[in-house]
Amino acid sequence: MSSKNIVDKISVPYAEALLDLAKDSNLLSEAEQDLLFISTTLSNSKDLQLFLANPLINILVKKKVVNVLFKDNINDFILNFLLVLVDRRRIPLLITIINKYLELTYRLNAIKIVELYTSIEFSQTQQQTLVEKIKNITDSKNVKLVMTIDSSLIGGFIIKIGSKVIDASLAGKLRKISFYLNAS
Repeated sequence: MSSKNIVDKISVPYAEALLDLAKDSNLLSEAEQDLLFISTTLSNSKDLQLFLANPLINILVKKKVVNVLFKDNINDFILNFLLVLVDRRRIPLLITIINKYLELTYRLNAIKIVELYTSIEFSQTQQQTLVEKIKNITDSKNVKLVMTIDSSLIGGFIIKIGSKVIDASLAGKLRKISFYLNAS
């Protein structure tokens, strides 16, 4: 069994429990906003990711850092959820748990999740145009665009819609050229 499957098997029950808690409290949209804020904070700080993933750092120290960083910015039940993850030594799985939670909420709301990997930030107009084209391609009414900046793409972008991948990146084109040159 691959490590990704193991991580998924561990993460899904936490995401489901958080979704149930958010539904029971009528805080689905607030929970989504808080988790997106946390995800952005983690994505912007490799040091914070490494700190939380380090098993040698004391749990109390991690709890203090989580409290200081997020106490005034997120709902109490989300903060308590983070502290439970720290206690159970599951905090390194936080990004995966957040992604699973978002998948579950989007599925609950019939929203198509589209991952966009790009070398530069897209403007709001570009994002909206892309979302409209994806709606036409997939016959979906609701599309959620999740954008990730990946400088290794050099230029262009990669779109993932479920299991389908559209690679319009410069790095992808260079890989294809390299493959054809090495094959002959």
